[in-house]
Amino acid sequence: MNKLNKKFWLSIVLALVLYGVVQILLTTGALNDVYKSMFLLICVNVMLAVSLNLINGITGQFSIGHAGFMSVGAYVSAILTLDYDVPFVLTIIIGGLVAAVCGVLIGMPTLRLNGDYLAIATLGFGEIIRIIMLNTEYVGGASGLSGIPAKSTWTIMFFFTLITVVVINNFIRSTHGRACIAIRENEIAAEAMGINTTLYKIIAFTLGALFAGMAGGLSAHTFYVITPGSFNFLKSFEILVMVVLGGLGSTAGSIVGAVFVTLLYTYLRDFPEWRMIIYSIVLILMMIFRPGGLLGRTGFSLKKFGKKEAKANGGISDSSAS
Repeated sequence: MNKLNKKFWLSIVLALVLYGVVQILLTTGALNDVYKSMFLLICVNVMLAVSLNLINGITGQFSIGHAGFMSVGAYVSAILTLDYDVPFVLTIIIGGLVAAVCGVLIGMPTLRLNGDYLAIATLGFGEIIRIIMLNTEYVGGASGLSGIPAKSTWTIMFFFTLITVVVINNFIRSTHGRACIAIRENEIAAEAMGINTTLYKIIAFTLGALFAGMAGGLSAHTFYVITPGSFNFLKSFEILVMVVLGGLGSTAGSIVGAVFVTLLYTYLRDFPEWRMIIYSIVLILMMIFRPGGLLGRTGFSLKKFGKKEAKANGGISDSSAS
């Protein structure tokens, strides 16, 4: 077993140990409902941050409409549960798939854009979804959907989060992931090497949307009620903050950023008017003192792995990408 595999399995074991410790604390009542909600929210935010990092950090696109995909998954999952009595886990998967389809539909016409133009397009998509939900009586309109069964448990949340991290991290290490990294580093050079840049951007966008939709479904079944206002621009900005704080291009950094922002959100829940101000101050300080984020591009992979992959892929490398 090489060092890379050892590191991967060590990470899995540590994650399972963390799961077991939290499960014991929840079962024995050592953690109250506030802490239980915090751990569930951490799982949702990790899924959102890691999936957005695939788009923004790995593929080098600038999407700020991630809350739109989250809302699609949340509403689809909630409707399937409330109106059709579909099994819970299946509603999460279907919600994610519908969000992925939306990712394809929005990705095909917009991912030929770059930079600010793509950001504006994805922002517009998020707002379109929010306005549609706001004006559709079937999904509750401005009042949203309430009475959603709280079926999201710590066990379900944890394993969905673990699957998200493992799948995206393995995708990044694959040939397809290296193609996405090549697009980030130099799209023109990637095209010259025969990489279908539009196709790979759509793949990354769709995969990110899939897990964002699943996170939305899990969130809907955690907090009983969802409203269009829960998925506005500020929510997309919050997810972006997690990714930037942790370090663009780092899966581990996205996890750290999601945990940090969730803890900040939890302890500032009594002062909601200060939350966005503190987010902004933290971002400004990060850009001044550590522009690469808390972990930069440090992640689960090793430098040796990056060098080996570079040789195998004709010189395409980013050994620090996670």
